Amino acid sequence: MPRRLSLQLYSVRNARSLKDTLSLLAGTGYREVEGYGGVYSKPEALARMLDRAGLAMPTGHFGLDMLENDRAGVMEIARTLGLRQIFAPYLAEEERPRSAAGWRKLGKRLSAIGEWSRGEGLAFGWHNHDFEFVKLPGGEVPMELLLEAAPLIDWECDVAWVARAKANPLAWIRRHGHRITAVHVKDIAPKGQCRDEDGWADVGQGVLDWPKLLAALRNTRALHYVMEHDNPSNIARFARRSYSFVHKI
Repeated sequence: MPRRLSLQLYSVRNARSLKDTLSLLAGTGYREVEGYGGVYSKPEALARMLDRAGLAMPTGHFGLDMLENDRAGVMEIARTLGLRQIFAPYLAEEERPRSAAGWRKLGKRLSAIGEWSRGEGLAFGWHNHDFEFVKLPGGEVPMELLLEAAPLIDWECDVAWVARAKANPLAWIRRHGHRITAVHVKDIAPKGQCRDEDGWADVGQGVLDWPKLLAALRNTRALHYVMEHDNPSNIARFARRSYSFVHKI
């Protein structure tokens, strides 16, 4: 079993009650959750809910704009919730670089954020989607450019997005395992299935070879294994199935 099983709260954003959902997760066996922008509006209240449920939030996502322009706000949230690792999670399509030089420039921005965050006692890294693995016209792979331009930042590897980009997750894990400090454990439904869930599946119910992937991840620096489903039709089912599957490996 991986060392620490968590769940990205974006997966349960449509739940009627966050308080009840946190209790459900704790009852399932989770001891950690991962935050994102939508849950940070009242950090003190969230901290109380987490404490009552017996959950910790060691990792969280923050947008680039906040990481560069509201660092005091980031630190207030991080200290209130007990975050130890923060990740930049996404880049809107219109903001994505179109050239190798542009991706290297973005890497330098991430490097600067990392320098600041480490000075504040927080680890910092990048969380990928699929677009970082789409080759540029010159053949360069954006994810490689980011890691090269920001050699000290961590990587939260979203394995399913790597696979959706038609890249080989195992190869990336083996090549860059020393950069991976957290993992998004997410699955892809067989072709034509789970259309109402955007083609995602509960972990262990999809096409990814998670036993082999988790074996490879044990040779990385990954500490937090974060369950995620971008659009589950049944939150409780997803949380319980995914935890049970990974817990047994």
